[in-house]
Formats: sequence, C-alpha cells, structure tokens
Amino acid sequence: MEQIYIVMLIALGVLAAIDLMVGVANDAVNFLNAGIGSKAVPYKTLMIVASIGVALGALFSSGMMEIARSGIFVPAMFTFDDVMIIFLAVMVTDILLLDIFNSLGFPTSTTVSIIFSLLGGAVSLALYKIVTNDGDTALLSSYINTAKASEIVTSILLSVIISFTIGALVMYLSRIVFSFHFEKRTKYFGAIFGGLAITFISYFILFKGIKGSSFMTDELKEIMKTNQVYIVLGNFILWTIVSQILIALKQNIFKIIIVVGTFALALAFAGNDLVNFIGVPIAALQSHDIYVAGGKDATMLMGQLASTELKANFWLLLLGGAIMVYTLWTSKKAKEVIKTGVDLSRQSEGSEKFDANNLSRIIVRGSIYIGQIFNYIMPKALEIKIDKQFDQRKYKKKEEQPAFDMVRASVNLMVASILIAIGTSLKLPLSTTYVTFMVAMGTSFADRAWDRESAVYRVAGVFNVIGGWFVTAFAAFTTTMILAFLLKIGKVFAFVALMIIVGITLYKSGKNYLAKQKEKEDEEKLKREDIATIKEVIFESSTQIAKVIGKVNSLYTDVVNNLGLQDLSKLKDNKKKLKKLEKQVDDLKGNVYYFIKNLEETSVEGSKFYILILGYLQDIVQSIGFITTNSYSHVNNNHKGLKFNQIKDLKQVDLQVSQLFKRVQESFENNELHNLSEILKEKEELLNAISELIQKQIERIRTTENSPKNSKLYFGLLLETNDLIKATMSLLELFQDFEQYAKNK
Repeated sequence: MEQIYIVMLIALGVLAAIDLMVGVANDAVNFLNAGIGSKAVPYKTLMIVASIGVALGALFSSGMMEIARSGIFVPAMFTFDDVMIIFLAVMVTDILLLDIFNSLGFPTSTTVSIIFSLLGGAVSLALYKIVTNDGDTALLSSYINTAKASEIVTSILLSVIISFTIGALVMYLSRIVFSFHFEKRTKYFGAIFGGLAITFISYFILFKGIKGSSFMTDELKEIMKTNQVYIVLGNFILWTIVSQILIALKQNIFKIIIVVGTFALALAFAGNDLVNFIGVPIAALQSHDIYVAGGKDATMLMGQLASTELKANFWLLLLGGAIMVYTLWTSKKAKEVIKTGVDLSRQSEGSEKFDANNLSRIIVRGSIYIGQIFNYIMPKALEIKIDKQFDQRKYKKKEEQPAFDMVRASVNLMVASILIAIGTSLKLPLSTTYVTFMVAMGTSFADRAWDRESAVYRVAGVFNVIGGWFVTAFAAFTTTMILAFLLKIGKVFAFVALMIIVGITLYKSGKNYLAKQKEKEDEEKLKREDIATIKEVIFESSTQIAKVIGKVNSLYTDVVNNLGLQDLSKLKDNKKKLKKLEKQVDDLKGNVYYFIKNLEETSVEGSKFYILILGYLQDIVQSIGFITTNSYSHVNNNHKGLKFNQIKDLKQVDLQVSQLFKRVQESFENNELHNLSEILKEKEELLNAISELIQKQIERIRTTENSPKNSKLYFGLLLETNDLIKATMSLLELFQDFEQYAKNK
C-alpha cells in the first residue's frame, strides 16, 4: 500500500499545480477588475504590481494552511487512509468545478469550493465509518466542524447585502463630491480622499493581507490589535500629507490609489487563498510524514494534523507563488472572468452577456417607481444640481472610453479593502470574491451605469453570478461526497479511473474552450466602429456580408440535409448556430451609434447605406431563422417526414441557392464587385424555379398529398427561400448603387 500512497501524493502535487492555475484564473477578477476597467495604468504595469503582491502574499501564507488540515473536520477521528482519500476527492472536485466556472466566465469563491469539498468528503467517510461500525448518525458532529457550513451561507448573504449597500452609498457621495470631471475638484478634495483611501487599504494590508503570515507572532498581533486606533489615525495623517504633496506635483492621486489597492488585494488573495489551492496537497504531504514516523500504519488516527507547530515548506510556497504569477500572465480564462465583472459594471452601453428574466424586470420596474417618488419629494433645484454631478464625459471613439472612471475604481478598492479588513477583525466569514464583486455592482448602480437601457440585463447577470455561488457550495459538497465514497470502496481501481476521467475532462474542456474562443474572435472581426471614410464603409460592409452569407449558406444546406434525414439532434445544433448568427447581426446593429459618430462629415451618406445593409442582413437571417426553426419543430413534433420528391426538389433548390451564395461570398471576399451585375441577372431564374415548385406542390395536394403539416412546412420553406433570395438580391442592388455613388463623388 505504501506505493499507492506515494502515487497519490504525486497525483496530488500535479493536481495542486492545475488547481493553482484554474483558481488564479477565477480569483484574478478580485484584484484586477478596478485597474483594467478604469484603464488607469498600462496593463503591463498593473500586472507587474499584481504579480509582486501575489508573490509576497504566497510567501506570507504559511499560517493559513491549518484550515485544510483541521479547520473543517476533526483529524483525530480519521485514519491516514481516510484523510488521503478525502484530500484526493477534494482536489479533483475543486479543479473540475473551478474549470467549469472559468469556462463560463463566472467569478465564484475558491474558499467556498474548498471548504464545502472538504466538508463533503469528510461527511462521506464519517457516515461510512458510522454505518460500517453500526454506530449512531448522531455521532457525525464529533467528526465534523458543523458550524463552518452555516457560516459560509451567512457570508454569502452578508456579502451581498452589506457590500452592495455600502459600495453604492460611498460611490454616490464620492460622485457628488468629484463628479465625472474629477480633475477640477481633485485639488480641493483629493488629498482627504487619498488619505482615507490609502489608509483603508493600508489597514487592509496589515489586518487581512499579512495578519495570518508565518512571521506574525502572537505578541505582534496583540500590539496591532490594542493600537488599531493609533495605527489608523497615524496612517490617515501621513497619507493625507503625502496625497497633498503628490497633487501639488501634478500627480494623479486616483492612479496611485488604484495601484496600491491592486497590490493590497493581490497580496491578501495570495496570502489567504493560496491555502485553497495547495493547502490540501501540503496537508496530504504532512499526513504522509506523520504516517511514516508512526511506522507506516495506514489505520493510525491523524490527530497530529491539528498541531499548530506544523508549518508549510517555504520552497513549496515559493513554487506555488511562481505558478500563480505565471497563470496571472498567461491565462485566457482569467481574462474571460474579469470581462464578466467589468461588463456588468461598465458605464457605457454594449453587448450584454446575460438575458433579462422576470425577477430582474420586477426589480428594475420597482426601482423606477421608487426613483420617481424620490424625484417628486426632492426639491427641483437640488435634483438638477445632483444630476449635474452625473453628467458623463463624452468619448468620440468607443475604444477610448474606459468601462468606468478612476473615481469608481478607487472607491471599489477602498470599500472592498475596509469591508474585508473589518470583517476579518470581527471574525465574520466574508469572502474576498463576494465582497469585491458586490462592491463593484453597488458602485456601478450608484454611478447610474445601470440605466433603463441595460438595467434588466445587469440585474439578471448579478443574480446569475450569486446563484452560481450557491451552486458552487452544493456541487462541491455533493461531488466530493460521492467521489470520496467511490475511492473508499474502489481503492486502487477507483483512483486510476478517477485520474483518467480528470485527464479526459480537462482535455475536452480545454479543446471546447479554444473552439469557443475562435468563434468569439470571428465574431469580433465582424464588429468595427473605427470607420471614417466611404472607402472603409464599403470595405467593412463587404467583410460583414461575406461572413454572414457564408454562414447562411452553410446553415441552409445543413437544415435541408438534416430535415431529409429527420435528424433531430443535428437540427438542434442548427438552431444553436442560428442563435449565434442572430446575435452577431444584432451586435452589428447595436454598434451603429458609434459607427455613425465616427464617420467623417463628407462620408455621412455612408451611414444610411450601412443601416440599410444591416436591414437586409437581418431580413436574410430572419428567413433562414424561419426555415431552421420550423424544420426543427416539424421533426421534434414527430410529424410525417417530407416525401422523397419534396426532399429531391429542396435539394435542387439548395444547390442553386448554394451556388448563388458562394458566388456572392467570393465576390465580396475578393473585392470582385464587378461580378454583382452577373449575379443579379439570375434573380428571375431562381424565383421562377421556386414558383414552379410551389405549383407542383399544389398539384400534389389535389392528387396524392394527404398531410396538412407536411404541406404547411414545405410551402413555408419555399416561401422563405423566395424571401431569402429577394433580400439577397436587394442587398446586391443597394451595394452596386452605393459603389457607383462613391465612385462619382
């Protein structure tokens, strides 16, 4: 059995490295959101600051490792074999769970994931031991630290309510003081704001970032605890003076707050959350040392794990910090999670990731009514004065506009820091992820970033993320509970099978993620707003037409083939492709505002052309949408399939449409616009061919056809194909006319 434990330790080491990567990818949003969203400093500068914070925090984290060893379960009640099984099940669950959330771009709490995984594994083996020994399930409480689970649930509710409320209140007051044109007022209020912000962040570093560090003795902690007021006052006076000097030297105090705040949160993240990723493998290594020292008895109880004298190896912490820093720079999934947080709090309009739901609509509608009541009560002069503070800056180009300004970024970091620090000092179980996310949501709400154009989507997004936090706890507990039981009864066979499953799952996850990223890159190529001249309008329109026509062509052929085969699963895939295509065209329409704003005065005529082009593209997508949706519904409802002659006729139409679309696509891709005249000549021939098929079906109904649903679908497909061709030809005619206009201008 000794060999299997060595293999398990090696597996745990590999899993630790993977867990660090997926964990950092999810948690990076906590400390990078403010800096990236505000564009306060260059991206590389921000990453260097965060990297230093992460590296130092990792070295300070030794004191937090006892959580994995004895914070959730009572090690004296479990054997060496038991704890190795628990630790392995926990690591597998944690990796798979966090990887799923990263792929979805959802921020979640790595602390909740690891705690509920430990709880699930421990409960599983505790129940196994109780049942096999004919014990009483009431003894479960002697195996488990049962208070921890309820604390975590409480932390979610506390984080949501307190963080959102205080974030909103501080942001509202800060905006009234500074407005969106904060440079003018910095010389009056900047020093006090800087003093407060950096003091709160410094307090956070001292009482959260390094309080659990290995070099913090009990004596030093006691000195800090008894002198908190003096530490805070001294910091405030010092940093207020420093802020005033920096403002006098024409330095942007908000940038300094953002840099210091990013460092502080990165330091605290690594110092406190490194245990979430390598605490379990280190606990397993320490368990093995105890096992070897005890004569290699796998049935020995592991009470020694609760000893406070056990310390994590310095080199393991250093290696963990290095992997975290590497992941920070290279992880694409980290950027996806950060994008979710930034998009939900951005000041500007844009494509929304989440769909509205009934709950978000009710909340927004209620908020509007409450706002109207306040406006009615509030004196008009005061209302006008407050509204002026929320007059936003105007950006001509969308790429110049940050998601939010430096005042909001500073408030995000300041409020998150002080809330987490206070929560730590009061021993409240607040999660870093929950606090930073909800503060960001509260400040964006108070900053009027959630206006009537975007509020329902943003509120729905917030509820989706919060729901994900509860799912994390439930999934972590349930999955680890099952895996621990399987490992206990399956021994070596279960271990080997589990490692194979993890490898396959992560491989497929990575492959699917890369495929999705490629799709997103293709979608981004369709979106451009920096168009200024007529020539650029023509080029950009050509690119968009070629891409949309190519996708419509592929979809039309697939639907006809799958309808003929009555292949429901493939028709379902066709519906998914349709949804993506609809979203792409809808996003193009959403960018029209910036497109028109960017056009040169001499090229404004191009805006009308561009809008009409998008209109025809939408008509084309609506037609292929009808064809796809109705084909799927027909097969899904188990109606009679189309007859052989009908499928044969549709395939002939598909061949003609495919040839048309292929020529259109090639003409626009290769800028061979002189071919459009030749293509337009085929219009009547194509429409006549469809008209003949409609007539043929009428004759079938009069003689042999006996399925009303069949006829309805067939007529629908032909009529929508007719509309599809007309919309395409109208688009070509419009493009040809505009190109001629551009040449004559």
